[in-house]
Amino acid sequence: MRKLSLFVGSLALVTVVACQTDLTALNQNPNNPTTAPAGPLFTGATRSAVQTLWGSFNTLSMTSLFAQHIAQIQYIDEDRGQIRPATLNSLFSGLYVGPLEDYQKIIDGNPTLPSTSGPATVMQQWIYQNLTDLWGDVPYSEALKGDAGTPNFKPTYDAQKDIYYGMLSKLTAASTAMAGGNSAADPGFGSADPIYKGDVTKWIKFSNSLRARMAMRLSKADPAKAQAELTAAFAGGVFASNSDNARLAWPGDGIYDNPWAANFSTRDDHRMSKTLVDTMLALNDPRLPIFAQPTKADPTKYAGMQNGLDNTFTNTYFNTTSRPGAIFYPGATTYGTFGTSAGRATPSYILTFAEVSFIKAEAAMRGWGGLTAAQAAQFYNDGVTASITQWGGTAAQAAAYLAQPSVAFNPANGLAMIGVQKWIAEFTQGTEAWSDWRRTGFPASIQPGPKMYPATPGVAQRLLYPLAEASVNQVGIDAAVARQGADLTTTKVWWAK
Repeated sequence: MRKLSLFVGSLALVTVVACQTDLTALNQNPNNPTTAPAGPLFTGATRSAVQTLWGSFNTLSMTSLFAQHIAQIQYIDEDRGQIRPATLNSLFSGLYVGPLEDYQKIIDGNPTLPSTSGPATVMQQWIYQNLTDLWGDVPYSEALKGDAGTPNFKPTYDAQKDIYYGMLSKLTAASTAMAGGNSAADPGFGSADPIYKGDVTKWIKFSNSLRARMAMRLSKADPAKAQAELTAAFAGGVFASNSDNARLAWPGDGIYDNPWAANFSTRDDHRMSKTLVDTMLALNDPRLPIFAQPTKADPTKYAGMQNGLDNTFTNTYFNTTSRPGAIFYPGATTYGTFGTSAGRATPSYILTFAEVSFIKAEAAMRGWGGLTAAQAAQFYNDGVTASITQWGGTAAQAAAYLAQPSVAFNPANGLAMIGVQKWIAEFTQGTEAWSDWRRTGFPASIQPGPKMYPATPGVAQRLLYPLAEASVNQVGIDAAVARQGADLTTTKVWWAK
């Protein structure tokens, strides 16, 4: 009887404690948190975004081929125009569920801390710019709402014009907020920022420089908007030297390596494009030995391979065409030793002073952004010099290069010269080089290869929507197709029409 009394008393005590204690915490796994600190979230999102967009799949298998910086010598379907929708699922959806979502968590969690939310906003708009430049109309205004109070799993595909207007507006707001000043309560990311180490002044320049890039992208489709945005971006302050470059310096530790070096460690599918190498040889360009390696058959020569060949031809060029430069190799590879282990730490460039200088040169030629045609030559020279020194060349090499009649700026052919030099400077930035060619037509030497697939006879103008996306949001795709044109690689995006 006494044992029963003790049991009843103990049960009553447990009941009282249970009524007074929130036991829901017992259902929370401390090893699987639902939130994360802003710093590590920003680091991971930035690494993921750059690795995805400047990595081997997007650049080496698509955009650097379209820009004819690189050619495929094995597994050549993409170089012949065959873009398979099933392979695009991870590129498209991975950016939305990965870094875009992570940046949004930072923005939502720090709305009054511009030194924290500002850089996340800038990087988020960089990703969206790449998405819309790759596909055209994509989810933007209703994106990232799958976990909202009222979830939206079928976001609207926004018109590219609306996406560009939205991105420009958000960059403007981010620049203004970050310029409002830092505070003890808003320290930014510090060492968790792999691009600028928390330097908000540089983030403001990056925001304005990205705004200038987007503005120039509208030069054909919306020149009035382009002019207004360029004027405002320049006034806000853009990159002024290579020290401002937005770049991710890879640790090169065998885990987080330059994406090209990681790819080349086990694959030998690429050679330099004949279009790029022939251009650089004709101009006696000092960047060629940096961008490319001599051929294996003749170490005294650099040679590119024609894009768009079939296997009948590519196999014959294996040893007679140049691999990408040694700085993009990790040393020992499956196919031999190329470069050194330092290649694993080669930075990935997101936006550079060279590009901003060429944007200014084009703006000056057009009389936009408060600039005049008389200033174009200096901005052109600045861009060439910045690119050469960015890649390890010297100012003396740049001066000698610019002194050549074939390189010295000629206003009568100014836009074409700016376009060619900008294209060279955007090596490794496949999407940018391809986008500038789609907008300007420079260099004119980019032409379809001789063995393109019949269904894709020209150089690609956009990617196809992924098959997985069609299975979950066909309504959104149908609206985009009705607005911008058939879901084909030959359909031009809005700003290129």
